[in-house]
Amino acid sequence: MAPDTVTTSAATASRQKVAHARIAEPVLVKGRREFFKYRDLGVAEASAGSMRAQVMMASQGMSRPTGWHYHECDGQFVYILKGWVELQFEDGRTLKVEEGDSLFIPGYLRHNEIRTSDAMEILEVSVPGQMGTVPCEAPAGFKA
Repeated sequence: MAPDTVTTSAATASRQKVAHARIAEPVLVKGRREFFKYRDLGVAEASAGSMRAQVMMASQGMSRPTGWHYHECDGQFVYILKGWVELQFEDGRTLKVEEGDSLFIPGYLRHNEIRTSDAMEILEVSVPGQMGTVPCEAPAGFKA
């Protein structure tokens, strides 16, 4: 590792602390979508903003697609704990991500969540901790 990298890593690590999120004491926060519940895992605060981790939960399927959007971040990782979600991507792919599956979505990649199972739980991690969501036009060949 280059000396500059070691210094940067040590500086970042010195601002970080341990986070322990207990299921018995869930911290629910406002999220991007009204129809999901979001459980914050304390990672954004503990990592000094370098990453974020939440569990998204739903007890009824989506009534309509989220609409085309992208996230202002370096990347978003999701792991399906329960249920499934189906997404469209600007490259033309449609993926159904099911229980036990994971998915990495690069930052700024346009996508649209089109369907979910009724009961769903997803672990979502993003880098950095602050992640913006920007609605956008559907790519050519897709309906808005």
